[in-house]
Amino acid sequence: MGVKKKKETQVTSLTVCHQDLETLKSLADVEGKNLASLLLHCVQLTDGVSQIRYVKQIVPLLEKANKNGTCDPTIRSCLDILAGIYLSLNLKNPLKKVLASSLNGLPEFFLIEATQSFTSRLQEELNTSTDLYSYRKVIDNISSCMENFDLGRSSVNNLLENVLHFLQKSLIEISEENRKLAGNHIVQTRLMNDLLVSIRVSVMLVQKVQGFQRLHLKNSPTWQSMCGLLSMFTNFLSDDGLLQTIQSTSGLAVILFIKAMFHPPEKIPDLISSVLLRSVDPTSAPEWLLSCCKSLCCADVPPSALLFLCQGTLTMLDWQEGRMGPSGEALLLNTVRVLFTLSSQIKESTLEMFLSRILASWTNSAIQVLDSSSPSLKDNLNGNADVVRRLLDYVYTHWEHPLDALRHQTKIIFRNILQMHQLTVEESGSDLSADRFIFELTESLLRLEWHSKGKYTCLGCLVDLIGIDHILALAKTIPSQILEVMGDQSLVPYASDLLETMFKNHKSRLKSQAVDSTWIDKWHETWVSPLLCVLCEGNLDQKSYVIDYYLPKLLNCNPESLSYMVKILQTSADAKTGSYDSRGALGALMACLRTARAHGHLQSATDAWRDLVSSARIKQGLIHQHCQVRIDTLGLLCESNRSTEIVSTEEMQWIQFFITYNLNSQSPGVRQQICSLLKKLFCRIQESSQVLYKLEQSKSKHEPGSESTRQHPSVSLQQYKNFMSSICNSLFEALFPGSSYPTRFSALTILGSIAEVFPVPEGRVQTVYQLSHDIDVGRFQTLMECLTGTFEEVKILAFDLLMKLPKTFVQFQGSVKLQGLFQAALELSTSTKPYDCVTASYLLNFLIWQNALPSSLSAYLKTQRVACGDGDKSAAVVESNTLIVIKCLLENLEEEVSRAENSLLQAAASFPMYGRVHCITGALQKLPLNLQLVSEWRPVVEKLLVTSYRLSAVVSPVIQSSSPEGLIPNDTDAESASRLHRILNEIQPRDTNDYFSRAKILKECGSFDLEDLSASVPNIDTSAEIKGKEGKTCDVTAQMVLVCCWRSMKEVALLLGSLCQLLPMRSVPESPDGLLTVQQVKEIGDYFKQHLLQSRHRGAFELAYTGFVKLTEILNRCPNVSLQKLPEEWLLSVLEEIKCCDPSSKLCATRRSAGIPFYIQALLASEPKKGKMDLLKITMKELISLAGPTDDSQSTVPKVHALNILRALFRDTRLGEIIIPYVADGTKAAILGFTSPVWAVRNSSTLLFSTLITRIFGVKRGKDELSKKNRCGHSPVYRSREMAARALVPFVMMDEIPNTIQTLLAKLPDCTDQCFRQNHIHGTLLQVLHLLQAFSDSKYRMNTYFQQELADVAVCTKAKLWLAKRQNPCLVTRAVYIDILFLLTCCLDKLSKGNQPVLEHLGFWEEVRRIISGSELITGFPYTYTVPGLPQYLQSLTKLAIAAVWAVAAQAGEQNRDVPISFSQLLESSFPEVRLLTLEALLERFSTAASALGEKGLPPLLWNMGGTFLTLVLKENHPECLCKILKILHCLDPSEWLPQTEDRVHLSPKEFLIWTMDIASHERSEIQSEALRLTSKVIAHHMQMCDETRDLVAPNLQQWVQLVVSSCGDHLPTESRLAAAEVLASTAPFFLTNPQPILGLQDTLALWKCVLTLLQSEEQVVRDAATETVMTAMSQENTHQSTEFAFCQVDASSALDLALAVLCDLLQQWDQLTPGLPVLLGWLLGEGEDLVACEESAHQVEEDYPFEKTEINFWAETLIFVKYLYKHLFRLLSQSSWHPLSPEMLRHLQRTASEQCHLLSQLFRVLPPTAEFLKSAEFTRLRIREERTLACLRLLALLEGKEGEDTLVLRALDSPAAANQLTLPRTKTAC
Repeated sequence: MGVKKKKETQVTSLTVCHQDLETLKSLADVEGKNLASLLLHCVQLTDGVSQIRYVKQIVPLLEKANKNGTCDPTIRSCLDILAGIYLSLNLKNPLKKVLASSLNGLPEFFLIEATQSFTSRLQEELNTSTDLYSYRKVIDNISSCMENFDLGRSSVNNLLENVLHFLQKSLIEISEENRKLAGNHIVQTRLMNDLLVSIRVSVMLVQKVQGFQRLHLKNSPTWQSMCGLLSMFTNFLSDDGLLQTIQSTSGLAVILFIKAMFHPPEKIPDLISSVLLRSVDPTSAPEWLLSCCKSLCCADVPPSALLFLCQGTLTMLDWQEGRMGPSGEALLLNTVRVLFTLSSQIKESTLEMFLSRILASWTNSAIQVLDSSSPSLKDNLNGNADVVRRLLDYVYTHWEHPLDALRHQTKIIFRNILQMHQLTVEESGSDLSADRFIFELTESLLRLEWHSKGKYTCLGCLVDLIGIDHILALAKTIPSQILEVMGDQSLVPYASDLLETMFKNHKSRLKSQAVDSTWIDKWHETWVSPLLCVLCEGNLDQKSYVIDYYLPKLLNCNPESLSYMVKILQTSADAKTGSYDSRGALGALMACLRTARAHGHLQSATDAWRDLVSSARIKQGLIHQHCQVRIDTLGLLCESNRSTEIVSTEEMQWIQFFITYNLNSQSPGVRQQICSLLKKLFCRIQESSQVLYKLEQSKSKHEPGSESTRQHPSVSLQQYKNFMSSICNSLFEALFPGSSYPTRFSALTILGSIAEVFPVPEGRVQTVYQLSHDIDVGRFQTLMECLTGTFEEVKILAFDLLMKLPKTFVQFQGSVKLQGLFQAALELSTSTKPYDCVTASYLLNFLIWQNALPSSLSAYLKTQRVACGDGDKSAAVVESNTLIVIKCLLENLEEEVSRAENSLLQAAASFPMYGRVHCITGALQKLPLNLQLVSEWRPVVEKLLVTSYRLSAVVSPVIQSSSPEGLIPNDTDAESASRLHRILNEIQPRDTNDYFSRAKILKECGSFDLEDLSASVPNIDTSAEIKGKEGKTCDVTAQMVLVCCWRSMKEVALLLGSLCQLLPMRSVPESPDGLLTVQQVKEIGDYFKQHLLQSRHRGAFELAYTGFVKLTEILNRCPNVSLQKLPEEWLLSVLEEIKCCDPSSKLCATRRSAGIPFYIQALLASEPKKGKMDLLKITMKELISLAGPTDDSQSTVPKVHALNILRALFRDTRLGEIIIPYVADGTKAAILGFTSPVWAVRNSSTLLFSTLITRIFGVKRGKDELSKKNRCGHSPVYRSREMAARALVPFVMMDEIPNTIQTLLAKLPDCTDQCFRQNHIHGTLLQVLHLLQAFSDSKYRMNTYFQQELADVAVCTKAKLWLAKRQNPCLVTRAVYIDILFLLTCCLDKLSKGNQPVLEHLGFWEEVRRIISGSELITGFPYTYTVPGLPQYLQSLTKLAIAAVWAVAAQAGEQNRDVPISFSQLLESSFPEVRLLTLEALLERFSTAASALGEKGLPPLLWNMGGTFLTLVLKENHPECLCKILKILHCLDPSEWLPQTEDRVHLSPKEFLIWTMDIASHERSEIQSEALRLTSKVIAHHMQMCDETRDLVAPNLQQWVQLVVSSCGDHLPTESRLAAAEVLASTAPFFLTNPQPILGLQDTLALWKCVLTLLQSEEQVVRDAATETVMTAMSQENTHQSTEFAFCQVDASSALDLALAVLCDLLQQWDQLTPGLPVLLGWLLGEGEDLVACEESAHQVEEDYPFEKTEINFWAETLIFVKYLYKHLFRLLSQSSWHPLSPEMLRHLQRTASEQCHLLSQLFRVLPPTAEFLKSAEFTRLRIREERTLACLRLLALLEGKEGEDTLVLRALDSPAAANQLTLPRTKTAC
């Protein structure tokens, strides 16, 4: 961003009437020095800002005149004119305030005259204002007169009676007009706003005018007006038809007027108390009160009115220092009791919001009263009082309300409760932290779950009150506890705010108590150490949120902590480098530095890096494997708290390095952050360049800062230019042919940011860089080609960038080229590929806006272009060009619609019409709003509408059929069936499945006979062949026809919506302006109504909905009343049609009512939210009535519609909280719908209930809503019991779970009971299981009572142990009870750190051993698989048995103790479930041991088990078990079990290796992968042994290489490629980087090619695994000097470059460059791929399967691989220390490359002139081939000793792409 000019304030100038102007002219003196002359000069100006200067001179001039001691007639007249000027100005005009401010300083001598003038003018306004719509100006003047304007207030005081009468009259007339115009939302909104302002002015009048001291004089005109106003306010208060802000303000006015009118004042609190308590005594109340406030003096005052009266009471009465005495205190308590009552009655969200604010206001008033209150009030307001208890209950039940504002009010209320309690006990002088109420409150809050959001705000208030020391004493680990929950995004803001409150309080207390600086160590230990622990070891989300929210606040509090953190992180950065899923210490370091710099805690970038972090660390961070480390490092470079900080040379170099490797990020979030950070850097460059320009121009010797002293500003500016030019070069290079979507998106976004930040300079503003200077013809063509991709985001970015460039760039296009582009756009607009029409739209818009249309199109414009000024010229050109293009498109569309009316099949195959419509819509959307060619537009718009309706009529039979997706349509309408029949005779799929048949007329009973159907359908040929665009025969499928139809409907809907939104409407047909008539708008509305209510295809009605929303939004803002009321008419009409249940109705009752909910959603969502939402209320009332239970069988269809519509409305986020009051009724309707005998009703009810649950669960449940009893828990349906158990968990508070579990266990039967039902037992046990699971997973485990509570549960569990034994005949319930026992053992084992004293103490394990000993695992199974629950029982029993074995092992140590069952017994079980679970448990232990301590980490019973698994692996036939055994063997050391192969399985080690390779070759993927891993580990083991052993396996190595190569293909499952990557990583030191290669060169290079292939895999996990191989390869003793990134974690993009660098270095080390070079050149050229065959195959797929997606790698970029390989080969070949190739090999390579050149020339020639648009896929493939060939030819030329320019290359005539070659780097290497 450049230096921007300050925006000038716009001030409307003041004017005077003609008579006053003449008066001023007559009074002005010749010298122009009197007041009249000053005013005359002022009013003759047209600039309001200049007039302000004159207004400010009025009072100084009058002060001079005051010295004469006379007020001459001139001044008197001028004062009168000034009064007129003041009253004529708009309320918001700054001149009005300036004039009032100036006149407040008027000399006292002129005050009487000025007051008379203002009074006279105001009186005139009051008398002459008779028009209802002119009242607002007078009301605004009254308001401004009383607002800090002494003269105005005096004038109003003088006219008090008149003003009150005027306000009363205006309120009466405005409210009556509002009532008459009900339904006219626009006018009603204005009138209600006037009403609100009038009430506010009335309130202001009573508050600020002194005349109300005489109000005790009854029957005076003023009194009568006051009574009238009070009566009106009372009516407004109870009128629900008004806005709630009006009702709220009326409540204030009622209390204020009663206060002003009632005498004596000391009885006012009693009177208001009686009103609030609805106990007004008619005998003692004033007559005027009973007359004016009759509705408030009865017993049935509406809750809303009572609420606003409470608000008025708290706002309008004086609560300071208890001035109202005891009656005031009573009123205070009565008010809060009324509010508590209202809290239980009010359900509407807006009223809930009012209530929370009023309660907060009440606590503020209570604090004011408590300053000097009676002891009784203090007793009523201390912490133990009932009022405070109820206030706390309100806080607890609302602190997680979905409304943010309401949650904020609960915080205010809680803080005020603490302050109230403090005021009640401060006289005692006791320590507040030791106060019983405060102590118990603190403990109760700390006991709560951390997921409770209100806990954080309340603890923060407590910290502010009593300090952090008291809380740290109760919970020392509270910082760690809070940081622990910061992985939950919803809790992060609350947690970080609380931590900030705590550590700030702690710091201030420590500093105040300390005598030296040692306090900081304690502070660091408390707050910084837990932070560093999270940064290095926490989960990813937790780290991110802590860095974003907590770290900045900590550094802002204590910036010196940065050096402490950096010192610790630097120490561990080498050890904890991180990985793809972990940031490590390096990531934590970068995050800390980034945050510190962004918040201004680093003085300058260079100093920070020199002192805190090395350059090597920065580069490591920029290509780190973890994306967030890269982002944080980039942020460190780009972000600064100073927007003008100079960007250093090092920063620029690092940014360039970053861009090289980080554009191709698959994560949208990462791409967004990269682009955003780079934009910040560009802004810094632009803004700092402005500072440098100023320094350069001033040539000052004084330098402002240390940065400026390093070099001259001109040097820095030149560096900026070079850097930006280099960045743009890199970005345009990234747009090479075949570049991925992420790369293109990133490059184009960054280029767009550059164009935005460095705009074309205007005036004298200088800019350091302009993008247009670095764009030539080739780059312009590159941007144009970006419009051809399949991703619209790329098209948008490219188009926007093209539009930012100067129009001179299109000059290179000749007329032939322009004609070709236009024709290409026209052809693409009828393509069968939907994304092609998007390309066509952008091409046409580009030609329109660049004024580059072919001259032949000018015939479409009938009239000459309208003459216009320079400013309007561009808009006029765009308008005429748009008109030309739309006419051309419309002409083609009309012809195609006519052809489609004859054959829809032909249209779908050759010219799907939706593309034309899409292009028309695209052109319209970019049309300037002020049209000049109106006369030409009108017929075009009319023709557009007619053609749209015709197109819709052609395709609607398919969309509106009962099965648009291609099944047999069954339509009840004869006309619809006949139209469908005609289409269906055409449409036949290319196979013989007969998707379409003749439309069948349904019989009366609604059923049909398939035999009749087949008999009625003629024998239609099933192979429909149609001639396509190029005369080729093509098959047409139902899918093609459907896509053609629904996309056409979509585009028509969007076109019609855009027409309504963009084009001005004509108020009357003969109106000269506007294009759409009222009738046309109504027709469009009817069109949408028909298709939304009748379409069956979701794509069609969803997009019709989008267009309809645009229309309804326009209608609701339309001044035409008939159009404005259309939505209401349509809504009432469709509701009536739904209710009537007419058999002839075309409304769709299936497909969730299809488009009907969308139609009603659009009508309701566009209703103004500031109004009363009358349409919503009407609709919800009708729908809930229809959805309710009825006995009428005819109501089924309306009920289904109602339920489906309700579901849509409850899901609509735009309705927000407005829909909440209807949730209860909706839930009732949904639940009652479950009981319906009709499936459709039950189905719709279920969907509605699901939506409502989502809505409801945003609000926290209170304790009183706990329901332990479930209807569903004892259901005979297994799945129902399971779901019921899961559903119970959220309803039970976490601290109540143990008691609930014990209660449920107590209900279970004893073994002696004779009668019990297993369904009941099962349901109860499931509930116990899920509750126990939730309890064990919760953060509640931090509580010290957790272990005791679990022990109590264990005791209860022991009482029902018979359910786990054979006494219980049901295996299902036995299994669940055993699961509960297993879960209990796990929970208590975790708490006791594996020592299990609790379990032993309870005798729990002894009981478990008895269960296992008496179980079928020991005695054998008498069951078969037909027994219900057997698999589940086996799994549960096995898990418990394994847990028991581990328990014995943990207790025994190295001693041998009896175990209930051995692993050998479990592994020999005949049931695979038992073996599988056992193997999984063993695998976990072996894996942990392998990654940690080896066998020493294993218990003794697992030692020497290798032979056992060796035996098992050959006889296991269960695939999953075999897979686990292979994994276990892979974890074990081969030296333990490999020597046992002869004894165990009678195979030699070599034969066993062959067996594993055979498994890896033939088994399914998962087993194959594990076998490959095991094979590789065995081979690696042999490679480490003696030469004899190594020679033993050497013959099998080639087979192993082939196995690895065959596992790397893109078509294979991810698991296979992952295994290959891991194998390559583990064997890299032996086969990839060995100084003495074991494999032959071809095999070694084949393995390296596998690494390179896997690095380009689309799956991130595979790329990361392959990157581990590269990191291993470049960290060996002989390779670590090849790059500067040895022993570093790098990402796949840079790993690809590094891998090639290491490989080339190894070829030199091995002295194998000569034989290896042909292989690498073959990689470069792409040998092994038949170019012609590939092209034909790809073309055939695209032509035959236009809608089928092929497997595409969206990450790999062929030319990036070519670029890196070329770079390293060029570096190698440039050196002289290698043996040249033989002439034969060189000629072979040259011949291969030359043949490819020739073939490419031929293929390019057959492409059309605009192939980059019309044949983009083929063109891109050929361009990639071309670049590969050119790279190879350059290297071959280097081999021959020639320069690159002498290389044989394709001639420009042969290759359209020759001018846009990929710029390949020369000798510089990035790594």
